[in-house]
Amino acid sequence: MNYPPIIDVIIPAYNEEKSIPKVIAEIPKFVRYIVVANNNSTDQTQLVAETAGAKVVFEAQKGYGKACLTAMDWIKNQEIQPDIVVFLDGDYSDYPEEMKDLVQPILDGKADMVIGSRALGQRESGSMTLPQVFGNWLATTMMKYMQGAKFSDLGPFRAIVWRKLLDLNMVDQNFGWTIEMQIKAHKAGLRYTEVPVNYRKRIGVSKVSGTVKGVIGAGYKIIFTIFKYW
Repeated sequence: MNYPPIIDVIIPAYNEEKSIPKVIAEIPKFVRYIVVANNNSTDQTQLVAETAGAKVVFEAQKGYGKACLTAMDWIKNQEIQPDIVVFLDGDYSDYPEEMKDLVQPILDGKADMVIGSRALGQRESGSMTLPQVFGNWLATTMMKYMQGAKFSDLGPFRAIVWRKLLDLNMVDQNFGWTIEMQIKAHKAGLRYTEVPVNYRKRIGVSKVSGTVKGVIGAGYKIIFTIFKYW
């Protein structure tokens, strides 16, 4: 690992023009690149993200995982590769300043992947819907009993050693991205841990929990992914 370590951030974003500047502004200064994956937004997400100082890549195909993969491809093409990559959402529901706590177990040599657990932290009232809370509980419980993976959340705010992430060969292009990473990390024998993170009401309407279609689609894909890698 380089010293100081090189840390890049990936933010998949779809129509986040009101929130993305706030997210970028609160990301710690130790981060090298903030890579916003503009997932075919129809608003000014790209412009405001670039103005705020981020590197913006465009991905026309809708999908959380697809946006993350496109951002990863951009990082792969950089001459100097990062040591750690952090993922977080662009809706301002996460607290970017907590990133220092998220990466610390990796910097201490105690973990290869760290999940920011909303279940262990403080959640603002109304920040997660009942289907989200139940879905996280169900998914983590299934992972525990079917695969022995011990997680309390599928939270999007997470950090992972870059070369370990590449070894996972991530392929999911939509709702299964987070759980695929966790299952593959467990199966590959990566050292992982969780740290408590706080969570607040997002700016705007959720593309997943904000619609019936999104809730059903995400729930189906998460359960499908658990059985796929069982």
